[in-house]
Amino acid sequence: MVIHRLQRQRVGWRNRNNPRSFLVRLASLTPPPHRYRKQNIPAAVRGHVNVSPPRGERGRCSEIVGGTGTPYEGGLFSLEIKVPERYPFEPPKMRFLTPIYHPNIDNSGRICHDALKLPPKGAWKPSLNISTVLSSIQLLMAEPNPDDPLMADISSEFKYNKQLFMEKARKWTREHAVQKNMDAVEGSKENNPDQKASSHKRHSLSAQQEREEPAKKTCM
Repeated sequence: MVIHRLQRQRVGWRNRNNPRSFLVRLASLTPPPHRYRKQNIPAAVRGHVNVSPPRGERGRCSEIVGGTGTPYEGGLFSLEIKVPERYPFEPPKMRFLTPIYHPNIDNSGRICHDALKLPPKGAWKPSLNISTVLSSIQLLMAEPNPDDPLMADISSEFKYNKQLFMEKARKWTREHAVQKNMDAVEGSKENNPDQKASSHKRHSLSAQQEREEPAKKTCM
């Protein structure tokens, strides 16, 4: 049932105007080599399939382009997406693979967003889909919610010293996301090793920051 619903959603996305800054591609439970159609794919977007999805979940990867006028402009941010067996009655699991400096995203890439949680703490409902959740995450990147943070120190910085926050966010984007965008524009192939490097950088950053000063997380 999950596979058929995702396939119908993919057809629906193809028949409607596609979102401009991300793409999700489907993987079968036992994924063979796939060749995907190139039509209607935004030029600034690249996505690829996680070729080894966990048992009981459909795994894939999506990439979001940093919005113009935000500190993430020019960056290409990879997200891991896992769809549970009970989807759409349970929300997909998403996390950033590319390090990002944001009050609602922690050092492990976990995202504090209502659309990724079930009621009563969250707002997920079966009528939502992966496309709408990615749109919400894209909006969250442009408009952080400092009142419901995962990273309390970054949230405080965003509220009381926004210039410093913007400088740090731009620096992280340059260091971890801009090169990925350049590689994508030059036509890098699927399963690029840069993704693994970004994931390794994120784990290294996380371990280093936890040794220095554990981040306070307040998102419920």
